[in-house]
Amino acid sequence: MGCCSGRCTLAFICGMQLISILERQIFDFLGYQWAPILTNFVHIITVILGLFGTVQFRPRYVTGYAVWLVLWVTWNIFIICFYLEVGDLSKQDSDLIMTFNISMHRSWWMENGPGCRVTPVTPPPSWAPEDHRYISIAGCLLEYQYVEVAHSSLQILLALVGFIYACYVVKLISEEEDSFDFIGGFDSYGYQGPQKTSHLQLQPMYMSK
Repeated sequence: MGCCSGRCTLAFICGMQLISILERQIFDFLGYQWAPILTNFVHIITVILGLFGTVQFRPRYVTGYAVWLVLWVTWNIFIICFYLEVGDLSKQDSDLIMTFNISMHRSWWMENGPGCRVTPVTPPPSWAPEDHRYISIAGCLLEYQYVEVAHSSLQILLALVGFIYACYVVKLISEEEDSFDFIGGFDSYGYQGPQKTSHLQLQPMYMSK
């Protein structure tokens, strides 16, 4: 019963992770954030494998899922520090870190956050590239960096809970496998129970000519 409850809870957590990361992946695609897109893709694959291992009693898959969650938490902590400009990190390095320096796009929430008003600036400054528009953003109820921080915080919370239940499920599955090995251990060594012996004795038969 405990194994069923733990597995069901972990499967639910994996489902929540898939829903939340797919939502995040959509907005990262809209903002051309290539580094988060690739990391999100790896996370989606790993969560699917973890869900498969949970349903099919595959402790190795669940263990791999738990190990990835540690890396996933580390990545999201970096994202939070990046957008909050902790230490030497700066949002001005977004082109290099988030888009591999192949585009000048920012977070989709920068222009499309709640209450944001985007106003084109004309004429654009002389240093602005010709193929890019220069805009002014004002009136945002929530700045885009805090939206990104909220996304990463949710992922960290789900990952921590998922890690705890993944370790719990691996422990339960291992205990069940050990109990099955103990019950069927005699069969594995070719043990045969005592056989009934016949009380009848065979007597030689002589035929007369």
